[in-house]
Amino acid sequence: MLLGRRCSDAPRGGRVKCVVATGTFDILHPGHIHYLEESRRLGDELHVIVARDVNVRHKPQPIVPEEQRLRMIRALKPVDDARLGDPHDMFRPIEEIRPDIITLGFNQHFNEEQLGQALAERGIDARVVRITGYHEPLASSSRIVERILAMRTDTACSDPD
Repeated sequence: MLLGRRCSDAPRGGRVKCVVATGTFDILHPGHIHYLEESRRLGDELHVIVARDVNVRHKPQPIVPEEQRLRMIRALKPVDDARLGDPHDMFRPIEEIRPDIITLGFNQHFNEEQLGQALAERGIDARVVRITGYHEPLASSSRIVERILAMRTDTACSDPD
């Protein structure tokens, strides 16, 4: 697996303002795109850490396997680099990347202040920024799953395929 590169390894000369966004990114939707585009606007380079399946404990397990989720994130225009998170230490990839800013989605379960303190304790000098929400009907993986189930449950019984 490629570990990705550090912000300081960026091919552009001079100092690069680096942003890290994190998330599960299960079933990509417009809310994810909003989060990544807004994160990218905060700096020169966007690195994304995709949660590993084993680390997703605060919500149902992802439907899409981690390697496929990583591949999808890497293909998105705002993303300069992406990698899977560490299965044991969520701060390890952040220490490797050395970002200036870490963004959180509007519904991520982290407390910005507590995360900032934990980062400082690890010697990571990064500002934590919460990105605003994107409020459209299908801007959530769980809403998409609910809609699929609602629309397909009736037809699934009658469809021979």
